[in-house]
Amino acid sequence: MKIEAREGDVIETTDQILFDVKGLVHPPNRIIAFPRFVPDSKADRKRGEVKYRKIYSLSERYALLKKSFSKYLVYDSVFDEHLCEVPVKAVRRHYRPVDRLHELAHSDELDELENQALQLMELLKETAKVSWSKLGVSGSILVKLHTPTSDVDPVIYGSKSCCRVYSAFKSLLEDKNSPVRPYRPDELKKLFDFRSRDTVTSFEDFVRTESRKVLQGMFAERDYFVRFVKDWNEVEERYGSIRYKSVGYARIKAKVVDDSEMIFTPCCYRIEDVKVIDGTRVEPIEEIVSFRGRFCEQAETGETVIAQGKVERVQKPGEREHYRLLLGNNISDHMILA
Repeated sequence: MKIEAREGDVIETTDQILFDVKGLVHPPNRIIAFPRFVPDSKADRKRGEVKYRKIYSLSERYALLKKSFSKYLVYDSVFDEHLCEVPVKAVRRHYRPVDRLHELAHSDELDELENQALQLMELLKETAKVSWSKLGVSGSILVKLHTPTSDVDPVIYGSKSCCRVYSAFKSLLEDKNSPVRPYRPDELKKLFDFRSRDTVTSFEDFVRTESRKVLQGMFAERDYFVRFVKDWNEVEERYGSIRYKSVGYARIKAKVVDDSEMIFTPCCYRIEDVKVIDGTRVEPIEEIVSFRGRFCEQAETGETVIAQGKVERVQKPGEREHYRLLLGNNISDHMILA
């Protein structure tokens, strides 16, 4: 059995754990994914006869894996780190955001959240002029474990569609009569308190970046977070075609010279004029990368940033080696405007 799983998808294992799929590059017969919902008889979310508990922070996910599901934790020599990799043979169901949106669009019985999710996707389709096949709904609604207060989590596929939807969101945010609006200060404080569980930064630095983001905000007074994902035919990397070697940890100051990948998950910022403030000193460090959506839209071309994360050597046959800063694995990882 072959499963083409990508960012935004969810897979369910034979032991009824629901995993968020990460990225678009996976080893043969395994899927890089992290637990999001686990069976728990004391939890308040229920689907069928099974109650589920939602796992939020990355540190909590790793702790759960080590304690109860260590069989999924493996050392991956291509990425040079221990990752949660689910064997394809252990997957009982694959949830796709596009399929879930199609289901919503053809249902006569939607709850409030499902109805609002469909309304937002219809608004994006009409405003951005994109095909239904490029739109999907992820998050808890994808696996029918949402609550009345859950977010709406749109997923957009393909660079062209993503750019159109991004422009549409910018226009909607600027329109006073639009149901889409940016976060207010009190809502940013609430978001800061939530994110601080596994990403440490000051509230002032947080507001400087988050207050201008397009990928998050409120739709009809409900939180939304958009994920932009490239199409399969836009992904050149194959598992093992590039190898990564962890060489340390560092805090750097650098100038962003290319932000064209900032809206995608994973996101990437090309950088120059790099100064290592603290930690591992190597060169050239040419990019800042993250597989976590919270690091999208952190900086624009021409801006100077301070970032802290894992330093990796990037090795691709036929090309010279360089280094990158990977954000999101540790609570101390961050990227702020200098």
